[in-house]
Amino acid sequence: MTKTILVIGTYDTKDEELLYVADRIEAMGGKVVSMDVSVLGDPSKPTHWSKHQVAETGGSSIMAAIDSGDENVAMQIMARGAALLTAQLHAEGKMDGMIVLGGTMGTDLALDCAQALPMGVPKYVVSTVSFSPIIPTERLSPDIQMILWAGGLYGLNPICKSSLSQAAGAVLGAAMAVEKPVSTRPVIGMTSLGSSCLKYMKLLRDPLHARGFDVAVFHATGMGGMAFEALARQGQFAAVMDFSLQELSNLVGGSVVHSGADRLTGAGANGTPQIVAAGCADLIDFAGWQDIPAQYDDRPFHAHNRLIKSAALSGEERRGVVREMAARLEGAKAAVHVLMPIHGVEEWDKEGGPAHDPEALAAMVDEMGKSVKAPTELSLLDCHINDQAFADAALAVLDGWIVDGTVTATL
Repeated sequence: MTKTILVIGTYDTKDEELLYVADRIEAMGGKVVSMDVSVLGDPSKPTHWSKHQVAETGGSSIMAAIDSGDENVAMQIMARGAALLTAQLHAEGKMDGMIVLGGTMGTDLALDCAQALPMGVPKYVVSTVSFSPIIPTERLSPDIQMILWAGGLYGLNPICKSSLSQAAGAVLGAAMAVEKPVSTRPVIGMTSLGSSCLKYMKLLRDPLHARGFDVAVFHATGMGGMAFEALARQGQFAAVMDFSLQELSNLVGGSVVHSGADRLTGAGANGTPQIVAAGCADLIDFAGWQDIPAQYDDRPFHAHNRLIKSAALSGEERRGVVREMAARLEGAKAAVHVLMPIHGVEEWDKEGGPAHDPEALAAMVDEMGKSVKAPTELSLLDCHINDQAFADAALAVLDGWIVDGTVTATL
């Protein structure tokens, strides 16, 4: 099956490089459609979608971009149109994958185009700032792929051809190989961490399968939470078991290890039933290369590995996380049930563990009772989150929803 790849870039300044990518895709049996996002110049030959069409799709014009006299304003006009046009082309079945070339300007636009496409559509960005810390987490679509455009700032050369040809092969190969997420059974979306910290996924997966569900578990360390939220907002889940909320505590605490500002909102906005627990919301995570901020010097501390480490939150900080959690759940358009295991929310907070703090945990439990308001339901559980009793309580809530029709167990 021949696949069509959308090639996007500024054809006035990167014409040679974009044509090279197109040639590589076509040489491997793919088809190419092209989109020009230039402002000032023109391509050497017409593209399938011109810069004028791009600007007009975004509700503006090339002349307005030029008259702005500001390169940033002009490229935002093009980014808006390019993202809308990319989404339109995918909806019309005119492309199977996307590749964008750029420096900082092109990368800025590429991130918008990638976010305009659903998961499962290959999206590749060849960028001079690939993997750079200047790219904020919330701008990244969950399944975006990036490769450094090494030596590619100006003109073709043997070094940059290596990056461009790899990317051309990768996007075409992905479009040919991808199994897009189509379920024959309803899916439960679940958040968790590695099983050394949160163990409920091991206790829940088989019983959920037995009830007729597929289970998708997302590693909630930033990108995983972003993917979970994106799919929840798209209505991909029959229900969610959102039991790992340290991305929210990280967001509230100012850590960079978060999944964007909309965490804990996607399922509620779509009307998907939610069972929620504050797993790991007693911690704030830091990148392994960071120094722990001085304000956390006196806290219990756990170095998980060389990539990530955690400090325990105080009782008052945990109250703040709970208040934020409750506020985000208030607007949900479907049933929400919060489970609070009163003996702990992650493995390291057990007695003898590096994050054990009974007073801070008690504050967290107390705030749950104060902040979680009807119609959100709250159950305080006489167990730890990693106990069988927690998994049993979650299944009991789900079973009740199946009986009353809140959740459908079969498609």
